[in-house]
Amino acid sequence: MGRLEAMAGGGGAAAAPLFRLWKHYSPVSPYWKRANFAPFALLALLCSASYFLGIYHNVRGTISTSSSLGSSVPCFSAGVPTNKTSASASSTTATATLDFAAHHATSDEEAKEAATPAMQDFPACDIKYSEYTPCEDRDRSLKFPRDRLLYRERHCPDRSELLKCLIPAPPGYRNPFPWPVSRDVAWFANVPHRELSVEKAVQNWIRVEGDRFRFPGGGTMFSGGADAYIDSIARLIPLRDGSIRTAIDTGCGAWWVMLIKCGVVVLLQVASWGAYLLSRGVLTMSFAPRDTHEAQVLFALERGVPAMIGVLASNRLPYPSRAFDMAHCSRCLIPWQLYDGQFLIEVDRILRPGGYWILSGPPINWQSHWKGWQRTQDHLSAEQDAIEAVARSLCWKKIKQKGDIAIWRKPTNHIHCKITRKVVKSPPFCSTQDPDSAWYTKMEACITPLPEVEDLRATAGGELKKWPERLTAVPPRIGGGGLNGVTAETFLEDSNLWQRRLGYYKTIVNQLGQRGRYRNLLDMNARFGGFAAAFGDEPVWVMNVVPTAAANTLGVVYERGLIGTYQDWCEAMSTYPRTYDLLHADSVFTLYKNRCEMEDILLEMDRILRPEGTVIFRDDVDVLVKVKSYTDRMRWDSQIVDHEDGPHQREKILLAVKLYWTAPGPNQVQNSQPSS
Repeated sequence: MGRLEAMAGGGGAAAAPLFRLWKHYSPVSPYWKRANFAPFALLALLCSASYFLGIYHNVRGTISTSSSLGSSVPCFSAGVPTNKTSASASSTTATATLDFAAHHATSDEEAKEAATPAMQDFPACDIKYSEYTPCEDRDRSLKFPRDRLLYRERHCPDRSELLKCLIPAPPGYRNPFPWPVSRDVAWFANVPHRELSVEKAVQNWIRVEGDRFRFPGGGTMFSGGADAYIDSIARLIPLRDGSIRTAIDTGCGAWWVMLIKCGVVVLLQVASWGAYLLSRGVLTMSFAPRDTHEAQVLFALERGVPAMIGVLASNRLPYPSRAFDMAHCSRCLIPWQLYDGQFLIEVDRILRPGGYWILSGPPINWQSHWKGWQRTQDHLSAEQDAIEAVARSLCWKKIKQKGDIAIWRKPTNHIHCKITRKVVKSPPFCSTQDPDSAWYTKMEACITPLPEVEDLRATAGGELKKWPERLTAVPPRIGGGGLNGVTAETFLEDSNLWQRRLGYYKTIVNQLGQRGRYRNLLDMNARFGGFAAAFGDEPVWVMNVVPTAAANTLGVVYERGLIGTYQDWCEAMSTYPRTYDLLHADSVFTLYKNRCEMEDILLEMDRILRPEGTVIFRDDVDVLVKVKSYTDRMRWDSQIVDHEDGPHQREKILLAVKLYWTAPGPNQVQNSQPSS
């Protein structure tokens, strides 16, 4: 013992504690005989139980976000890293499935989950719904008055009437031709309506050639073709200098002829006029009512031309004030002179200061056509006089009438017009309504006042840059402080942000980077139109939707030379099934949380999306996990990927592709193989 004491420190007080410690555990004093191992055994048991419980919960609670998307749909690729952090995340993603689901839940949540039955896949609707437009349903419309075509306005189904099924494509459906080929050719199977080619073959509007339609570009008013007709307009107003960028083509009024005939008349203007203006840098919004069977708007969309279902009746058109540089009516048969001129007053509201209104067809040049129109000279003369009187009351100036075309111009400000109101009392200036309010807003027989200016030569609301500079310039509504909290710096930052985001989208959606793969695009929450503007001169057009639940920024979109509409996503959009190649949904489901059912918005998205079309969702990760739980039941392939700034952002991106499938043809089972 003396040697051990010496090794411990040579004896003395300093060595005593170490020696006592050795002695305590030495065989001379067997501690193990007196120790109580029960606490250690209990601790080991608890650790083991916790470990196995964790394994049990992990297996039970995981919701995998993996899909066959990466292998079956080649348009998605692994996220391309934008920095070192995301590079590390991308390498991890390449070898492991991203799982954004919550793995911990309270006992109440677990009980609720256990009590909820497994959700079934959404079934296919009957083939009779292949061209279903919920808010313009023919059967429902007949319940409303025919006066002023009120029955042709939007009348949406109650929630109890909403379809809970997927709208099928018609048998033999094929992806539309790429632009610009689609301007002149469309697949017959996609729009199986032969009536137009039979009824109007002699007018060279449309022909059936085997399995496709061909649009030669002729027509009643366009005997030399749409190009020649547009050239005749260009000789009267400046169509090529960039000062005219946005146009609206007012569709058929269906007032004095049966709607079926009107649908035939307006088909060309809904498609060809807007289609051929694109080569001149003019972007046209065409609208026409939901007709009986010709599906004129559907024809336009198949050709890659912007169009919506709509009608001038009692509600304002769903566009802001001062939106369009030019409005056009060719044989649209709208009674502009009736109802205190309200229809022309509505055109005045949406025309920008200095904008043009073009009227061709009845009653213009009635002296040459009255016999062919089967109307009396007195009746046609009185109609034109009445239209011109309404135009004068709006302070418009008739700048030219040549042949079958007449053109008026709206004043650049209302200084002189307000002076004339002291003499001409009707129509008065509106005093109460928001000029940009246009969602189920009733028309009024009053002039929408332009913003105040002091100089007679000034443009009310600010002068716009010419196209294409207009796309990136600060819009006057922002530069003039018209939007609370939005500055020029805010706008430019937003533009740069969307340039970067679109670049990232093209790395994760390969086909988005293929020029011509997509044509018709929809931004469901457009704000300033940054997503659309980021495409620049690519051969696409974007319908910029400003939701009614969001701030009203649609006027800014139009001042950039883009087009769009208002929309409440708790209702169906005024368009046909299979309208768009790509949908972009930025924070839409956060915006509409607790407003309506998520599944109803998603089913509407499925209705308007083409087979093999793409959807890009941006939202909080928890929202996207719930969205994916629905898309997995909708014949979509989907995958959650990281934000462009890396994996540490709560906002994620959900990419989805609608699978190809069609309604079965006669004596066929449902087709799920794309036609080549």
